[in-house]
Amino acid sequence: MPLDRTSAFYEENAETYAKRVRSLPKQLDGFLAGLAPGAAILELGCGGGQDSAYMLAYGFDVTPTDGSTELARQAEALIGRPVRVMLFQELDADSAFDGVWAHASLLHVPRSELPDVFARIRRALRTGGIIHATFKAGEAEGHDGFGRYYNYPSADGLLALLTKGGWRDITIEENDGGGYDGEPTRWITVMAHR
Repeated sequence: MPLDRTSAFYEENAETYAKRVRSLPKQLDGFLAGLAPGAAILELGCGGGQDSAYMLAYGFDVTPTDGSTELARQAEALIGRPVRVMLFQELDADSAFDGVWAHASLLHVPRSELPDVFARIRRALRTGGIIHATFKAGEAEGHDGFGRYYNYPSADGLLALLTKGGWRDITIEENDGGGYDGEPTRWITVMAHR
């Protein structure tokens, strides 16, 4: 399974990864602006907890999750509340959240499992709920220099997947940036409503 090496990276490098200097994603304020004050937000792949801390500071009801036990501990130390250790494939909520924040996390889901994971996220959202997710753009699955697995989708492929999955008001943007590996990266940002 491609996630074994990915999981090992985050377990072994949790403190360094969590405490790296990192700007908040520029899309975070826009995502929050589309939600009512105090809205329930599920963060999938909270990493070091910086985004959850920001959302909590603005009064949102945040449920942080991460697939790495060690990263969850790092996030708990930052935000002062429990972080659920959970893989995306274990999400089983039903109409529980107004928003799902999955910044640079679903990009580790094996391509063959993306339809199921997006269906689980859609089910977890209330009607009208919104998802934000970012991916590293590409055409074929692969690994980075740290051995982490990436699904590297195309914008067209994501649009087709979300459309088929029943999502509406789908917005997809691409821009250039970087990542933890320091490599230039083409990013795809997805916003869609249940």
